[in-house]
Amino acid sequence: MGVHGLTTYVDGNKNFLQDVKFRNSRLIIDGCSLYFRLYFSHCLDQQYGGDYYDFYVLLSQFLSALEACNIQPYVVLDGGIDPSDKKFSTIRQRLQSKIKEADNLSHGRRGSVLPILTRDLFIQVLGQRGIPLFQCPFEADKEIACLAHQWNCPVLSNDSDFYIFDLPGGYMPLHFFQWTNLNGKASHRYISARCYTTAGLCRWFGGMNKMLLPLCAVLSGNDYGAPKGVENFLQLLDENARKDRGKGIPRIESVLVWLSSFPNPKEALEEVSRLMKNEVNSQYLKSELWAAMQEYCIPPHSPLALWFSESRVVPSDWIHNLPACFSQEGPQGLLSPMVVDAVVMNRVILIPQVENSKLASSHNCARVLRQAVYGILLLRRHETQGISQGTRGSTGRGGRGSSRGRGGRGQGTSVSTQPGVNAGASAAPMQVAQGASVPVCVEEYDRMDLNLKKNQVEAQVPKSPVHLDTLNQASVAVRLCVLLEVLGIKESDLAPVPVHLRLAVAVTGFWLREARPTPSQVHLQALVLGLVYGELSWTTQTGAAPRQHTTPPMNLPAERNVLIGLNRLRLRQWDRQGLDVGVAHSLSQWQACLWSALCLNQVLLLPTLEPRLPWLFSGTLVHGLVRYLKAGQVAESLLPGGTLSAQLYSSLLAAVKKCSSKIPQHSSAGQRGKRGRQRGSRGRGRGGRGRGARGTRGACRGRGAIRELDNMFAALMSDDEFDDGW
Repeated sequence: MGVHGLTTYVDGNKNFLQDVKFRNSRLIIDGCSLYFRLYFSHCLDQQYGGDYYDFYVLLSQFLSALEACNIQPYVVLDGGIDPSDKKFSTIRQRLQSKIKEADNLSHGRRGSVLPILTRDLFIQVLGQRGIPLFQCPFEADKEIACLAHQWNCPVLSNDSDFYIFDLPGGYMPLHFFQWTNLNGKASHRYISARCYTTAGLCRWFGGMNKMLLPLCAVLSGNDYGAPKGVENFLQLLDENARKDRGKGIPRIESVLVWLSSFPNPKEALEEVSRLMKNEVNSQYLKSELWAAMQEYCIPPHSPLALWFSESRVVPSDWIHNLPACFSQEGPQGLLSPMVVDAVVMNRVILIPQVENSKLASSHNCARVLRQAVYGILLLRRHETQGISQGTRGSTGRGGRGSSRGRGGRGQGTSVSTQPGVNAGASAAPMQVAQGASVPVCVEEYDRMDLNLKKNQVEAQVPKSPVHLDTLNQASVAVRLCVLLEVLGIKESDLAPVPVHLRLAVAVTGFWLREARPTPSQVHLQALVLGLVYGELSWTTQTGAAPRQHTTPPMNLPAERNVLIGLNRLRLRQWDRQGLDVGVAHSLSQWQACLWSALCLNQVLLLPTLEPRLPWLFSGTLVHGLVRYLKAGQVAESLLPGGTLSAQLYSSLLAAVKKCSSKIPQHSSAGQRGKRGRQRGSRGRGRGGRGRGARGTRGACRGRGAIRELDNMFAALMSDDEFDDGW
């Protein structure tokens, strides 16, 4: 959320913030605020698609700083969109703004767009470092405040709503948290910070009742908006403030001054009602204000306290809103918020990227992946023949919005819902004539030109049998079969590829088939060189020991020279030649495909390993490699013959080309493509979309899914390294 003008006002008054030497404490971290703050405040690349390794280093340094000061972090993340829909108007406005900022970046102008895999990398690194994490089903602010209140420890965030919550341990704004400059001796290190409490603010306003602060937030305007009639009331306050105290008084201050004259919220609400009685329904206005104030009411006990305990009790919100098979994955952050949005609201937000705004959105090429996600989540095959033939409608699963028709290759009966309506809870089953079908659709919000557009996207069920109700009982092989079917990949094509790169290679083959315009050979070579660079970086930095008897033997000095040569081609931010928007669009499509495939992998409960995101893609490097290759240089010239990197490049390139070949028509993917062309979808397969990687702490680590061949490329990752969480 956020209270308009409050951060600027508090930051400008030194009396509201107390300097502290922070150490030896628990700390509740607003995860979304943290990764946005870290990425945007340290000048990391946004124009070229992101440099994920740089973000990984920065996040690791932050976590190490907390550890050095004996600070125990507990990270809480937002999940899906608030199902009340109160905030959706604000979300649409922000999306529209981000679309324009992404376009600014594509033309070399200033903008601020978070690379698409940042959140997933954040969760992956937290898992690898063993940092306690909880992902809320929806908005996290209240859960964060409740836990901090129960534990009497501070909150670290950039959300001005925490100036309103009554937190006895205080609120530390991220921009005052000086973690890059530790102080004190080794055993007594601390982080200089500034801490806010509601008690300090209320003292400044003559001992104002803290219970009036929620009314201040609602009147001043937060992300949920204000009831009709409030703006007129605020204008009246502004006029009175100018008369009493002169020009220049901030609106937030005029509200606080006015509220400080009342002993409690009830009397303040009565006065608002009295002043507005001739303009709006005053009783309605009062009730609306009171309801909005409850967003800041902190319950006495936090369900997150039990989650963070050894018992790991799943909060009821997750149980009530998602299928049982996701009850552990969702809270751990191993499930994309897109899944929650699709199930609860039949609505999904697609993240803007830097691309060519004159072409179709980069998310278009991954639509069939998301369709498979929607099909798995929202459609169910019924075993009774009458239902499977379309003789009657279907109902939801009893939870919110998870309406599912008869599955079966897109031929099922469905429950249609309006935006914001929970199908399972309130929608009546549709009666469908025998043989007829009504598609289940999900609203996708995406870019068209420079405008935000709503698209109805039909859910599609993969041919391979998978049932949501029994998904966690299905074997790894069955779930992997679904994943590969949707991607249109044969398992044998991935056999020579290191296990942790197989999903990325499969996605790259899918991207070659589906992206428009079709990626060039140069784009493909640059991407594969980027994968090789990431593998070499990980191997040399971690000192991972290759397996014995590899051919060729691992020559670390030679491989380091390869790294140095590749790194020299990296572009600098705001390069003089400017961004090649065609390259940017092609690589944004690749990231969109990976994002969607990662989500599908998560929905299928990780039948294959997720890639190590910090080492997977570097925008400045891949753009630089494209420029180098376009100038007529040969990719192999960067990889001296006989090195392991040269062999890895050759193997990955060959595997990608195999994966990009169309599967014969008798296969499931081929039949799907034929039907897709009849629908005008250019023969694409089905699928789901995903967000970056989680740690490999899921039930399956992929060993039983694909046979791990003992070849030279497996030298880059030993079994022991799997167990380290990567």
